[in-house]
Amino acid sequence: MIASLPMYARPENRAAHDAFWGLVRDHLRDHGHRAPDALDHDICHIASWQRPDLTLGMICNLPYRAQFRGRVTLLGAADYGLGGVASGYYHSVFLVRADDPAQTPDAARAYRFAYNDPLSQSGWGAPQLWAQARGFTFAPHRETGAHLASARAVLAGDADLAALDGVTWRNLQRWEPQMAGLRVVGHTDPSPALTFITARANDPAPVFAAIQAAIDALPQPHGDVLGLRDIVQLHESAYDLPLPPPVADDLPLT
Repeated sequence: MIASLPMYARPENRAAHDAFWGLVRDHLRDHGHRAPDALDHDICHIASWQRPDLTLGMICNLPYRAQFRGRVTLLGAADYGLGGVASGYYHSVFLVRADDPAQTPDAARAYRFAYNDPLSQSGWGAPQLWAQARGFTFAPHRETGAHLASARAVLAGDADLAALDGVTWRNLQRWEPQMAGLRVVGHTDPSPALTFITARANDPAPVFAAIQAAIDALPQPHGDVLGLRDIVQLHESAYDLPLPPPVADDLPLT
């Protein structure tokens, strides 16, 4: 069995994630369910989603609806208290350099766009759907592999625009002082937040209950470090969003 929570993982919040998992694990065991001793901090997140022994993971809504619908069991969307969106949802922020003249994402439509991954809702899917609703698309310029790398590419002048998960942006402002060199010029439309999942064959009810109990019991300062406030069961139809345009013809978005 494995449990993995890599999506917002940083050295600064590892202890908080471990404490959170300890509470989930103990609640499961106290109610007669097996659970791994510790989080797996090393497994690739995509590999973890494919594991038949996955006790707890988190998935972005784009890979879920593009590749993993019917292959994992949704537990509930994470609520990180992100302002401006309903509970269980999130958005991305559009970032330019602080001295850039653009005041809106529309004004930056021709900019060199950095994205973390073509299967990232926050870095690719949400900004492209935002743009499509306004009659254009952002031209992919650089795939960076991570939100932090996208932000750094804009800072360094290797790109001019990026879209970052709003929770990630909040964390970067907290722990990466150089982010003061960037400026928010807008937000994407909301979509389901990072969602807790378990293996397809697992009963979701005890894992959901364990997550909820762990959120309520997580002591400070771990609670403040994670910012996790709730788990929200969204209707399956909340994930019925169109796929964004692929970066290349062979991108596996089906």
